[in-house]
Amino acid sequence: MKTKLLIAMLATVSVFAVALSACTDDSGPTDADLRNAQATASAAQSALNDANSRADAAESRADAAETAAAEAQKMADDAMMMPETGGRLAQVQDRGHLICASRNDVPGYGALDDAGRNVGFDIDLCRAVATAVLGDPEAIEIQYITAAERGPTIQSGEVDLLVRTVTWTTSRDAQWGNYAQTMFYDGQGFMVPADLGVTSAYELSGAAVCVTSGTTTELNMADFFRQNNLEYNPNVFEDTDVVLDAYESGQCDVFTNDRSQLAALRTALPNPDDHVILPETISEEPLGPVVPHGDDQWFDIVKTVMSGLIYAEAYGINSGNVGSVASGDNVKAKRLLGTEGTIGQEALGLDATFMQDVIEAVGNYGEIYDRNLGPDGIDLPRENGRNALWSNAPCADCPKGGQIYAAPLR
Repeated sequence: MKTKLLIAMLATVSVFAVALSACTDDSGPTDADLRNAQATASAAQSALNDANSRADAAESRADAAETAAAEAQKMADDAMMMPETGGRLAQVQDRGHLICASRNDVPGYGALDDAGRNVGFDIDLCRAVATAVLGDPEAIEIQYITAAERGPTIQSGEVDLLVRTVTWTTSRDAQWGNYAQTMFYDGQGFMVPADLGVTSAYELSGAAVCVTSGTTTELNMADFFRQNNLEYNPNVFEDTDVVLDAYESGQCDVFTNDRSQLAALRTALPNPDDHVILPETISEEPLGPVVPHGDDQWFDIVKTVMSGLIYAEAYGINSGNVGSVASGDNVKAKRLLGTEGTIGQEALGLDATFMQDVIEAVGNYGEIYDRNLGPDGIDLPRENGRNALWSNAPCADCPKGGQIYAAPLR
């Protein structure tokens, strides 16, 4: 306000000075003098208006700054009064159960058994984490979500763990959450009715293809047909069970998904032998648990639990012998089980022997695989494949075994 008054006074003085000069000239004011005086007065008025605008804007900024400062102080005061909540580990333990985002529509991964209990490979990974942090494999709450809901769900932090056949990609790692460990290596394929007589994916030009929306499957499908100059008609559905229904009812000629899911869903069809999974694999699909960004301790806990399941199989520890191995003479096994040395339990905030509880409750990686994806489940071969342990090379001189491998437990 002081600036506005000062400029107004200066402008007024300037106008009067010009007028006074014109009036006191011996020859009297000329037309030119009057025009000059009017121009000067107009310029002064413009300067006054501009100064008023700048002053008003400055006052608005000052008011906004005062408001923001008051709000910040209130937030700081509120934060000082809030109890210490700790990280996600403390939140889960205070809550008393683990919240997992998963599914119940694909046998082998997540489905309901005859008793209505959710079972599957992904579900067992949730149970393993619950056992590690709560000591109870049943202390889980499964939040059922669609494929398209996976990203928003883990980004929001409303769940502790996302385990729903989630492919690890660079953009998802950056935008969704932290991928803890690859627990299954898959690849996308195509399933067709046997009576079509199709033997290769390269024969699918013009086909109607059923696919689940919001997945890498949808993107890979588009890349494959475009790259190979094949025409196709995509039929996109939100839920996998709806995709299967559409395929079964003949709305499309082809069903595309990860090969393991095609194998699992094929078993749910009335006549599985009437459907053929084509030989081509068109993508890389490393699957594993995802945790929300922003909590390194929680990220490390989930990674360590997954690593422990893998190394338990490698060390020959299973749900039946965990007690005897813990007191035996295998140094690496005892380190994993917390009876000698450490794998970082104290830094993780977990009991030294937490992996004993995990293995006793859900088994090692091989037990989880066999129960759900192997001979006791949907019967996906593992031997000499990607999902064998790295140490299971078929011969002593072979350079590698499978790809199931994790950070060393030391």
